[in-house]
Amino acid sequence: MASVLYRLGRFSFRRRGRVLAVWLLALALLGGAAAAFMGPTSDNFTMPGTESQRALDSLREKFPQAGGATGTIVIAAPEGGKLDKAAVAAVVGEAGRVPGVIAAIDPFMAGSVTPDGRYALVQVQFAAAVDEVTAAQRTAYEQVGASARGLRVEHGGEVMRAEVEIGSTEALGVLVAAVVLVVTFGSLVAAGMTLLNALIGVAAGMAGLFALSGVLELTGTAPILALMLGLAVGIDYSLFITSRYRQYLTEGMAQEEAAGRATGTAGSAVVFAGATVVIALAGLFVVGVPFLTVMGLAAAGTVALAVLVALTLLPAMLGFAGSRVLPRRQRGGQARNRGHEGFGFRWGRIVTRLRVPILLAGVVGLGALTLPAQDMRLALPDAGTAAPGSPAREAYDLISEGFGPGFNGRLIAVVTGDSAAATGAAATQAAQLIDATDGVLHVSRPQPNPQGTTVLMTVIPEAGPADAATEQAVHAIRERVAGIRGADIALTGATAIGIDVSAKLAAAMPVYLVLVAGLSILLLMLVFRSLLVPIKAALGFLLTVGATFGITVAIFQQGHLAGLFGVDVPGPLVSFLPILLIGILFGLAMDYEVFLVSRMREDFVHGDSPQQATVNGLGHNARVVTAAALIMTAVFGGFVFMDDPIIKSIGFALAVGVLVDAFVVRLTLVPAVMSFLGRAAWWLPRPIDRILPDLDIEGESLTRNLSADRLDDARDPLKV
Repeated sequence: MASVLYRLGRFSFRRRGRVLAVWLLALALLGGAAAAFMGPTSDNFTMPGTESQRALDSLREKFPQAGGATGTIVIAAPEGGKLDKAAVAAVVGEAGRVPGVIAAIDPFMAGSVTPDGRYALVQVQFAAAVDEVTAAQRTAYEQVGASARGLRVEHGGEVMRAEVEIGSTEALGVLVAAVVLVVTFGSLVAAGMTLLNALIGVAAGMAGLFALSGVLELTGTAPILALMLGLAVGIDYSLFITSRYRQYLTEGMAQEEAAGRATGTAGSAVVFAGATVVIALAGLFVVGVPFLTVMGLAAAGTVALAVLVALTLLPAMLGFAGSRVLPRRQRGGQARNRGHEGFGFRWGRIVTRLRVPILLAGVVGLGALTLPAQDMRLALPDAGTAAPGSPAREAYDLISEGFGPGFNGRLIAVVTGDSAAATGAAATQAAQLIDATDGVLHVSRPQPNPQGTTVLMTVIPEAGPADAATEQAVHAIRERVAGIRGADIALTGATAIGIDVSAKLAAAMPVYLVLVAGLSILLLMLVFRSLLVPIKAALGFLLTVGATFGITVAIFQQGHLAGLFGVDVPGPLVSFLPILLIGILFGLAMDYEVFLVSRMREDFVHGDSPQQATVNGLGHNARVVTAAALIMTAVFGGFVFMDDPIIKSIGFALAVGVLVDAFVVRLTLVPAVMSFLGRAAWWLPRPIDRILPDLDIEGESLTRNLSADRLDDARDPLKV
């Protein structure tokens, strides 16, 4: 592989104008396709095979009037006052005239008015599903009651789900990344070229993703996740190759040869690192959750494009930049001061000398950080976690104030039978059982469809939608109604869907974690031809994941230091965060593992002692890995400032995970373990050694081939 990438790097360097033109043309075509075919994103977190999804499908088929999006308008009189029926009726009439609305129910007729007469709920039913409600319809819905004098009118319900938007806060991460690149390279040209290369790759990836959104259903989180990962890995991969190119230049190598060598060596590691990220993200399909599969594939596609850009466009840009990627003092051919050793070498000697206490402190410390994870709860976000001041949050808080938190977590019991008589009898029995269930505040009167074969009942829990008591009530209701004969009874609604999604993802997480850990052992065994190094890497990855989960739970769920990160209402973690985090951190952890340990292996193979090889590997790569980790942390951290709770938690968890993995696990525990193992680290049973292919990640065969070619040239002066 290294030889192929070497030739690709030299070709791109030599034909840099054409390569750049091809990428700019591809970017323009993808941008045009995105503009022409872009479709809307959705928040449709469906889960085939669950009870809640089965009930929704039944509603769409047998009770289509109730299968569309719903809205809830809450009306409140001034403190100490009461609502006027005529004023409320005017708001109800206005709601009924909103385009796409098929029904708006008067709260005085439905009984949805508080005993003191101050608060009322207007239930609004749309004909279309949530994803099909247009922006104009949503705007008209938000304007209902705007002219009502002396009343506070807030608009909530599932119809108020807003698409996630990319704001200015994400640019902060890019700015920090630019500063890190300037400090690392000491050259504005190198920093700007690396950043520009990554941005072109991200732009192409995002344009391609939006072009496909017209035929694929993307959640609002999918493009943001793709942007987040594309930026981070795009900058890091370009950083790795550019750093190796600069190293070869300072050694006196010609520019084209340096570009080829950098692409063949560091580029091989980039291919492996990118492949691990892609495989881990694409592997999310094993969970069996459609929206998570699409998210994983979208992010995997962006990462794959970032690898392709780093291997082709970056060598072309190196051709334009030439020696200007070096600081001015080194452009005249003056090599670095080889007698000076950086902090990486000094840190390597400290770690190898104090390996046992460092190992104990590191493992115990990360274990302690993992402890909060044992209390982790998962749920889909609700309006209670929306940004303060947003319409959905205002409606949520006002409903909780007037009616109690349970009215924000309404459940829907769907009773379906073959005949109206059997369905009605089952519904009556179910209503009695549900009403007597702990945690249930109220059950509405049964509402049958015209045929009487499908009946709806609204169930109001006592606690809020994300409360553990509501989850217990849902399970208790399902157990109670399971024995009713003559009809099928299923519980659905946004709250029930969130509980089902969280349960399925929680069950799938251990399986996926074992799959990813096993994959890491296999891949690293191929790369390093060792048995203990992959096992060590997998254990380090598990420490990273555990500590990241623990810190995220402590802040986002338990509320410790929550105010520092803009978390005003602590609650359960987003249900798909843990499993998504496992997939992403696996790939990123393997990046640092490959770049550090491959240099250790290279020096060991060339005769260094295990201790010296460990110090060399850390010394030569600590600066680059540190810069890469800081860049990734900055990019991910920029998303923490977003209002959307999903993106905020994902950005925070990834930023923390990268910091823990890079600085604690890879730069500290890994060299300590390698020093402790000594020669045993590179042991591989002979039967396994014979069947494993040689991937040549560090380009050893490339170096041998190039050395042989130079020797042949020296022996044959007539050879052209």
